[in-house]
Amino acid sequence: AVLRAAHPALIVCRVSGYGQTGPYADRPGFASVCEAVAGMRSVIGTDAGERVRPNLSLGDSLAGLHAAFGILAALYARDAGQRPGQVVDVAITEAVLAMLEGMVPEAARGVVRQPSGNTITGVAPTGTWATADGREVVIGANGERMFRRLCQAMGRPELGDDARFEDNPARVAHRAALDAEIAAWVGGRPYAQVEAALHAARVPFGPIQDAADLLADPHFAARGAFETVTVDGQPLPLGALAPRLADTPGRTTHAGPALGADTRAVLA
Repeated sequence: AVLRAAHPALIVCRVSGYGQTGPYADRPGFASVCEAVAGMRSVIGTDAGERVRPNLSLGDSLAGLHAAFGILAALYARDAGQRPGQVVDVAITEAVLAMLEGMVPEAARGVVRQPSGNTITGVAPTGTWATADGREVVIGANGERMFRRLCQAMGRPELGDDARFEDNPARVAHRAALDAEIAAWVGGRPYAQVEAALHAARVPFGPIQDAADLLADPHFAARGAFETVTVDGQPLPLGALAPRLADTPGRTTHAGPALGADTRAVLA
């Protein structure tokens, strides 16, 4: 309040677990807890209902993105002459709520989405399967033409005419049978053969890659998806700035100063 009184054009962004108002406003909020309170954790888990945690603090990253969006919107309003500076109130819980797709209106109609393992509610086929040489892959072919292309790639075109799989609702109803067909085909072939067949058929497909795989992936290298900075005299790759602006792209110039090095400059 003191800063804004002295400088009315100032835009202040406040990021907290639950926002600046409401009965939870004073509660401390880590991403892990806010993901639970805001509903995200209710659908992350095995299809048997066991809850699991992604090895990431998703709520923190989502709140950071919402903070950036909010600041840019406030800057736009200020520069357009609509108003001076203002406060941007970002709650981790509300950043998580924004990611819930149709869960809330579904619940209002009596359908409460639950964990679904490697699948997603209401869509088939989509999931994770293992090749004969142990590579885990994800296939998504729930569109009608995509599904028929998958059947052709599998050498099973008759599955596209099977009444059990004639459209997405039917495939969802017979998901176990369909998943078994895909598992048998993927599991009976090495990764290279599965990759070649599905790419040739233009079926959305890809391997599950860890961070080391990403650093070696030729696509990300060609896209310049990682930038190299120097830390303690050693090179260190970081994710490049996204999205990409054609005329004014961002770039990383350094990994950041020592803790507290810029405190006086920022406060001044």
